[in-house]
Amino acid sequence: MIEHRPFASLGKANFGWLNANHHFSFGHYRNTARDSWGKLRVWNDDEIAAGKGFDPHPHRDMEIITYVREGAITHQDSLGNEGRTEAGDVQVMSAGSGVVHAEYNKEKVTTRLFQIWIETDERGAKPSWGAKAFPKTTREGGFEVLASGRPEDAAGDALHINANAAVMATTLKKGQTLTQLFSPGRAAYLVPATGAVTVNGVALQARDGAAIRDEREIAITAQEDAELVLVEIAA
Repeated sequence: MIEHRPFASLGKANFGWLNANHHFSFGHYRNTARDSWGKLRVWNDDEIAAGKGFDPHPHRDMEIITYVREGAITHQDSLGNEGRTEAGDVQVMSAGSGVVHAEYNKEKVTTRLFQIWIETDERGAKPSWGAKAFPKTTREGGFEVLASGRPEDAAGDALHINANAAVMATTLKKGQTLTQLFSPGRAAYLVPATGAVTVNGVALQARDGAAIRDEREIAITAQEDAELVLVEIAA
């Protein structure tokens, strides 16, 4: 089953400095049909104005992954971590027993990012933060695992999260097809950051969502050059 969620159907919130689009219930947007997808709880498509950002606020017991699409985001937290994550790269915060953090766009241009929350498998764990550069050239034509808590990724280069889930990304050239397999009991959520694709024949435009379940295999064909982000979780 592949459920197409057009960008126009997402929850909307515009605060001037922040233009947010919610794939799942978040803030003032409530849609009981879109509360979560497996353990995937939040996928926000955020545009943050230059010089603006999220002031310090708390989280706990959630794995929060930020995929920067354009610009950069600067992170600060109560653990003493600080770092700048640029377009194409990823940061991960395991909120665990509790952490206060801030996220600012200190650039002179709008920052565009995906903010992804996955329910943790380790409630009350020690909180942590990390970031890593992932050159897009290494993911052409195949999904690269960016953040994961799946056992099969333990020895890889992905950032660690405390959940049996994985965040992946790829780029495809127009006309290129990529086949992705899923184990039984797994689900996925796919968003083209840019470009247009078909997924088992279902057409997706940039920033649409595809909620995938009970599919052992999907074939993704690029109708134009595309950049894709995929989250795989327990169904």
